[in-house]
Formats: sequence, structure tokens, C-alpha cells
Amino acid sequence: MRHRALIRIAAGVAALLLVGSASAAAGDDTPVMWSVPITGDQVNQLVAAGFDVAETGGDGVAYVTGTNQTAQALRDLGYRPTEFDTIYKELPAQRSLAAGTFYGGYRTVTSQEQHLGQVADAHPDLATVYDIGDSWLKTKGRGGHDIEAICLTKKKTGDCALSTTSAKPKFTLIAQIHAREISTGELAWRWIDYLANGYGSDATATSILDTTEIWVIPIANPDGVDAVASGGNSPKMQRKNEDNSHGSCTGTDVGIDLNRNSTFKWGTDSNAPCDETYQGPSKGSEPEVTGLEKFFRSIYPVQRGSGDNDPAPVTARGTMITMHSYGNDIIIPWGWNNKPSPNDAQYRVLGKKMAASNGYVVDTNGGTVGYETPGTTDDFTYGTLGVASFTIEVGSASGTCGGFFPKYSCVDSKFWPDLKGAFIVAAQAAAAPYKQ
Repeated sequence: MRHRALIRIAAGVAALLLVGSASAAAGDDTPVMWSVPITGDQVNQLVAAGFDVAETGGDGVAYVTGTNQTAQALRDLGYRPTEFDTIYKELPAQRSLAAGTFYGGYRTVTSQEQHLGQVADAHPDLATVYDIGDSWLKTKGRGGHDIEAICLTKKKTGDCALSTTSAKPKFTLIAQIHAREISTGELAWRWIDYLANGYGSDATATSILDTTEIWVIPIANPDGVDAVASGGNSPKMQRKNEDNSHGSCTGTDVGIDLNRNSTFKWGTDSNAPCDETYQGPSKGSEPEVTGLEKFFRSIYPVQRGSGDNDPAPVTARGTMITMHSYGNDIIIPWGWNNKPSPNDAQYRVLGKKMAASNGYVVDTNGGTVGYETPGTTDDFTYGTLGVASFTIEVGSASGTCGGFFPKYSCVDSKFWPDLKGAFIVAAQAAAAPYKQ
């Protein structure tokens, strides 16, 4: 997800950015983050002009991603950009890539798929892997991937079935629905390993798997992640899926934003195909979204009314976290408008418990990213099914462990210690998330 400003990328500037993001060499073609002083409505003017506005700082500054050429284009329009931070962080001295990895250690889609199979093979009493849908490229016979989910629990009869009536409550974690938000897939990997390897030796992991079904989708946008990883040590800035059937977009401008394409409250984001928040031609148009929503409906019953002001009852079960970067935020519904949800008070209580391990801000879009997000995954699972659903934005805006492409070592040194406790809280709350 973007932070603090709505994104619009026009084809001309985006093509310029692609040159930078695909380059492995330092120099004029290496993208950085530029700090741009703004007044009034200038952030929207930057967006409309096609600049990749990553965030606004709330202090009269917009942060724009791009190369030296981007900075010159800003100067030509009368802005005064200064270099704020790097996009690509420090890499290990050994620049060669281990098999199945990119950018210092981040896992490819194939590596993530193999990991799920390995966990299921090593722990048949705990783990089951499901194919829950296809990526866009696979539906077109052009390669692509299955979208895979793993269920973890100490299995009893009826556990880890695609059923809305199973005995145990469920917590689902999904990652990399925005492909370039690469730390999130690694956190999903660590959550899986913590539970599977900790069962029987770690009291918390054991308790969770004895009482709860844990579902994890580590790569929700596999085609997009393939595009990101193809850049190797200079990952490409692909956010959307690889559906190139709309518009005349090129490079990382192609695709549809899967986190604006859900069927709940779809339709008030971008209709421009090359925009980063392009919502698609119709709600649920993308196979990735179809697979995700069918999956959620297969494991969670409908637990709230259809009205915008109908709260999920205190008896509702189930939790869900969709992982994004960056912002150090725990975002609660609604996303589609600026109003609090009918379960706002309960969300804030549970969110603060999740933030105890990391100090993240707990609030709606208005107090975090600063813009509306119609058609999102968490609005669907909460709005349609009543599942207590959160978006977590991982990492800060700048520094070695900031931005879209943090140094790989940050996953273990910073992100996993910060997020492990939040995942545990969400899992432990799955039986009664709205009960205070």
C-alpha cells in the first residue's frame, strides 16, 4: 500500500522510473526518494502529472520516487526536490544470489511454493497445502502460478477443511498482494516456521495450534512477485498483477491493483489502466481476487448484516491480517470511506494489543495512510463476512529498514521481532475478537 498520498503514475514518467528500477548500477538511472516542498493542492498536481508520490509527511513535503531525470522534471515545473533516501539499501559484499532468492535473500515465488510443500511433508500432523486459485498469467496459458495457502493446526477430524462449520476458530495471514512489498512474504515464511517447528517445544505455538486453525497465503500476487524478483539485486517496482489487457501500459505500469479489485465497495478508485491504483474494469475481475474471495467464503461464515452500520456480533469468530509496506501502521476498517466501522471500539482495543510489540499506530485510513482505499481485501472479509480484519503496514519511510526494499537482514533483526507478537495476539483472539 502507499502511505499518505493517493498514487497515480502516468505512462511517460512510469517508463522513466522503470529504467531506474531495472538498473543494477549506481548512477543517474538509480531511483531514489526525493523530498519535494509543496503547498496547498500541489500533491494532487504532482500525482496528476504522473509522478510516483510515495507519501506526504504532513509537514508540507511530498516524497517522490524517481531518478535524477525525475528530479530535473520536477525542477522544470518549478519544484525544488532534494534527495531524501535511497530505494535500494545496502547489499552484502557477496553480490551473487543464492538459488531461489533475490536482493540479498528475499525468496522467489518458486522458493515460497517449495517451502509450503516442505513444511507439509515434514509435519503431516500439522500442515495441509491448498491450491486456492490461479494467477492471471496462468489463466492465459502463459506460465504463472497457483495461489497457495497452508493450514496449520494440530489435526483432528474435520480440521483444516475448507469448511465454515469447523470446530476451531481461524486466523488468516496474507502477504504480497502488492508485489513490491517484499518484506511481507518473508514474515509469512517466518510465521509458518515458528508454528510448525515450535509445536511441542514452544508453549505459545503449541497452544495456538491445539486450539486454532492458522491459514497463511505467503504470495497473493505471484505474477507480480516474479516481475519484482526478475530485477535481482535491483528489484523492479511492480505493484499490481500482470494483467496487460487494459490500456497501453508498459513495464511496471501494467496490471490491476488487486487491493482495489475486491467485490465489496468497489468502484471509486482509479479507472486509468496505467495508474498504480487501477481498480480494474469491474469488481472481482481478476482471478487472484476471485480465488481469494472464494477461499475466504469457504472458511468463514457470514457473521454480520449487509448494512454499512451493522456491527459484527460479539459472538463472531475469526481474524485476518493482510500485510503491506510501509508505514508502521495497524489499519482498521473502514477503508472505502473515512467513517469508523460499527465495530470501531473493539477494533481499537484489539489493535492496541497487537501494537504492544511494535508501537505501531492503530487507526483508520484517516489517521494512518491518509486516503480512502475502496475495494480492499480487509474491507471484504470484514464487510461481507464479519471477520475481524486488519491491514498492517511494515517498516518506516526511510533508512536501511525502510521503504519498499529494506535490507534483507532487517527481516530478522527488526520486522519479525516487531510483528511476531502481533500475529500471536491475532491468532489468540480468533475465537472471540470482538469480546472485550
